[in-house]
Parts: sequence; structure tokens; C-alpha cells
Amino acid sequence: MDLELAALVSSAATAIVSALATDGWEKAKDVAGEFWRRVHPERAEMVEAELVDTRAELLAAREAHNAEAEQHLVGEWHGRLRRLLAADPELAKELQRMLAELRSAAGAEDRAGAARIDMRARASGTGRVYQAGRDQHITER
Repeated sequence: MDLELAALVSSAATAIVSALATDGWEKAKDVAGEFWRRVHPERAEMVEAELVDTRAELLAAREAHNAEAEQHLVGEWHGRLRRLLAADPELAKELQRMLAELRSAAGAEDRAGAARIDMRARASGTGRVYQAGRDQHITER
């Protein structure tokens, strides 16, 4: 497999697993399921079930702060995608389409999340409140 296809497979595997940890994970599952329906329709339902299992494992790994387990999940999906492209390199176009859809969905979720910020705070006495819609850096002495 050439370097360009290897990079595509790596990006797609990472995008799939990362998307499964978000609130929009069902959209990611649908996008990946559609990819399999186009390239191997007989495997689509099984793959969607495996994505649900991957999500459960991923959330457990993140809760346990187990980055190694998370990387293992990325590796599993990397292997699946690599085998698909090794058997039929023409599927690269379909994989690029899936990756673009996953990235688009992730971007939409980021934009939607930014629009839903609602903060309230109350401090009394000598209390302080620090709020931020994104990064916050406080330096006090």
C-alpha cells in the first residue's frame, strides 16, 4: 500500500473512533455504515453492531484514562480499512468520501456546541467566579 493510501486509512480509522466518543456518535455510525453498504452490503449490519461495541469499549477506556486501549481500537479499525483497500484500491474514493462526511459532521457538532453555551454563576462574600466558553488561563499571585 502506498503512503497516500496508508495516510488515508490512518486518518479514517482515527476519525471513526474519535467520532464514536462524541454526542454525534450515531451520525458517525450511520456514515461508516453507509460506507460499508456501498462497498460490502452484506457486512454493513455487522459493522454497525461492531461500531456500537467499539463505542462502549472506547468510553470505558476514556473513563479509565487508558490511552493504550483507545489506540488499540483505532488499530482494529485501521486493520479493517487497510484490508478493504488492499483487496480493492479503487475503494479509496469511497473511503475519502466517508472521511469527508465524518469531518463535516464533527465540524457541525463543534459549531453547534459553541452556539449552546449558557453560563450562570453566583458568588457571595469573598467568592470568585471564573467562566469561559472555551480556553481560560488565570494567573493570580
